[in-house]
Amino acid sequence: MSMIGNLVRVSEEELNLFLIDSSKLEDVIFNDEENPNLLDLDKTWDGLLYILTGYTIEQVEKAEPPLKWVVFGDYIIDEDQDLGYGPADYRTPAQVSEVNEAIKNITADDFRTMLLNSDLKMRSDIYPGILWPEGEEAFDYHFEYFQRVQAFYSLAAQNNEAVISFIN
Repeated sequence: MSMIGNLVRVSEEELNLFLIDSSKLEDVIFNDEENPNLLDLDKTWDGLLYILTGYTIEQVEKAEPPLKWVVFGDYIIDEDQDLGYGPADYRTPAQVSEVNEAIKNITADDFRTMLLNSDLKMRSDIYPGILWPEGEEAFDYHFEYFQRVQAFYSLAAQNNEAVISFIN
């Protein structure tokens, strides 16, 4: 089974509602209707984390904000809720603005340099290891999603929204 990363833009009011009753979050993210506030990261979530911070999911506590917040927030919505592979976490609107500022000017050349400077030996430990071929495939796959992430955080910051992430 694949582990798919997801980001969801929500208002601060919605976030507060989810913190009170996390089942409301499930109603939003597992709704059969398409959610324009949801960004599916496919299997790039660990690779993006690693390219941006030098750390994988197993080492995320060592990663520094705001770049670690691109994929994972510091706060859990409901420790007992399992959305597929654990609970959802979130970033506040202020943290979302910090993320946006940190990533908005990263160009394709910057991203390629970050990828090339990453430790090649670690790549087999990054989920999913099979997606780390040498050459342009890894760059193209991850950069395409990174561009979506940039647009996502830009809109979230513009709208003063919080961001929730989960893996399912």
